Amino acid sequence: MSAVLRELLRVSEKAANIARACRQQEALFQLLIEEKKDGEKNKKFAVDFKTLADVLVQEVIKQNMENKFPGLGKKILGEESNEFTNELGEKIILRLCPTEEETVELLSKVVHQDVTLTDPTLDSVEINIPQDILGIWVDPIDSTYQYIKGSTDIKSNEGIFPSGLQCVTILIGVYDLHTGVPLMGVINQPFVSQDLTTLRWRGRCYWGLSYLGTNVHSLQRAGPAGSSGEPRAAGGAGPEAGQPRGLSAVISTSEAATVKAAVGRVCGERVFPAAGAGYKGLCVVQGLADVYIFSEDTTFKWDCCAAHAILRAMGGGVADLQGCLRAGPGAGLEPPQLRYHAANRGAAGAERWANKGGLLAYRSRERLDAFLGLLIPSLAAVGTPT
Repeated sequence: MSAVLRELLRVSEKAANIARACRQQEALFQLLIEEKKDGEKNKKFAVDFKTLADVLVQEVIKQNMENKFPGLGKKILGEESNEFTNELGEKIILRLCPTEEETVELLSKVVHQDVTLTDPTLDSVEINIPQDILGIWVDPIDSTYQYIKGSTDIKSNEGIFPSGLQCVTILIGVYDLHTGVPLMGVINQPFVSQDLTTLRWRGRCYWGLSYLGTNVHSLQRAGPAGSSGEPRAAGGAGPEAGQPRGLSAVISTSEAATVKAAVGRVCGERVFPAAGAGYKGLCVVQGLADVYIFSEDTTFKWDCCAAHAILRAMGGGVADLQGCLRAGPGAGLEPPQLRYHAANRGAAGAERWANKGGLLAYRSRERLDAFLGLLIPSLAAVGTPT
């Protein structure tokens, strides 16, 4: 159902406009932040936050999809609850600013504006996916800490930003309710480049669809290297033509020290710490890194469903890390892919949807096998059981 994907692209851009609008006025923005309650928190953070933009984006996506496809809005699950309360105990969104007029002026245009977003590649695709099998995961503002901090002067390392607004993403992943297989994904990056005169940001959107042998994605339309404004793919040639390229990995800044050491043995200097699970998945989609590896259980279904669908359309995937380590490389079997339809038994709150075995995102099966073939002995060398 490419019509669903077209609408998801449109609402993701509307969501990106909300994220940018909320970030325009710093003093106003600081009134729109709430510390998450225990049931909502990610346990790896001592303090976890959400913003009014998180809540607005999630609700706008739900409402727009329900309006366009009746019944689908009820199948959308997301990271955030739809309540927002600041430190003053105020719950009504329009009262979170010094005056209601300021909020109305800032947000009414972007919340209710009509957004047109076209893509020739997607427009050429017609595929019928039954609506009744579709479930949707939404992370309205991934890397909320970077969104709140708002850093604009961070330099990239080979195209990968370690932190800053560039690490903020809006993630929408569609999966099969019966099998948990990811089918469609949209990653909107609202803060890609800033006009230094107006200080306004421009973004970029990525998508993919994989269903019954049909695999299409937004990067298929990219022209010669550099012509589309896309980052240079990791699979490209080295500094000299024909020079072999080593493996590369993007990792979490909170990754365990022993795993960092093992990955360093595999990739050398091409290990890139970065903020945001969604952004790290996007780095693999873009081809900036061969893999995104995370050994902890503090990512969730909403963090990776979108990237998984896009990578699947590219011939890659997002696998359970512990399952990969047990199976080893080149076993002739499909890496144990993450699934998105079943909650973890006995867990409560956000933990119901945690990726308990960690994750390993990849764009190329060949590069994945090469990485695992070196990682497993490296983990043993640094004293980490596999």
